[in-house]
Amino acid sequence: MSDVKLGNPAVVGLGGFGLSTILLQLHNLGLCGLGPVLAVGFAFGGIAQLCAGLLEHKNGNNFGFAAFSAYGSFWISIGIIWVLNYFGMYKSSTTDVGYFLIGYTFFTLILWFASLFIHSAMATTFSILMVGFILLDLGHFGFPAMNIAAAYVLIACALAAWYMMGAIIINDVAGRAIVPVGKAWLKK
Repeated sequence: MSDVKLGNPAVVGLGGFGLSTILLQLHNLGLCGLGPVLAVGFAFGGIAQLCAGLLEHKNGNNFGFAAFSAYGSFWISIGIIWVLNYFGMYKSSTTDVGYFLIGYTFFTLILWFASLFIHSAMATTFSILMVGFILLDLGHFGFPAMNIAAAYVLIACALAAWYMMGAIIINDVAGRAIVPVGKAWLKK
């Protein structure tokens, strides 16, 4: 039983995070409708990423457990906000969403600090994500142009997450490190 190799749930979590984030930012730039964002956000960004988080828990990876579960829940929550707004059941204002984003900014700050101890690719991804959340916070509290800046920053973040996903997959199938992830920015 211990000889069975299990897949790394991070590939699904990073994949879902990346695709959902790219689609939302394309929407924010006016290039994509909300329908695909909502569908992928619920399915791949939300449910699949949440499942990846639960599997990281089983693997004993607190960082992956926290990150994938929280950001999977983010996608499900933001999808619910959009649906409630669409049907007029509960209208969330720009600042309502802003407070939601501020909560995730503080959560991301904790994960950003922890990412500095993992590897360069993780620290880079979380550094970019931190900047993206701060820009979104500003965009929802009186500086709407920051949402456009955030879109470009968060596309870079999604691509960084996909880089890590690619590194995990390619290095695994190659049986050696071909795609580098770099050293931790801080020593344990």
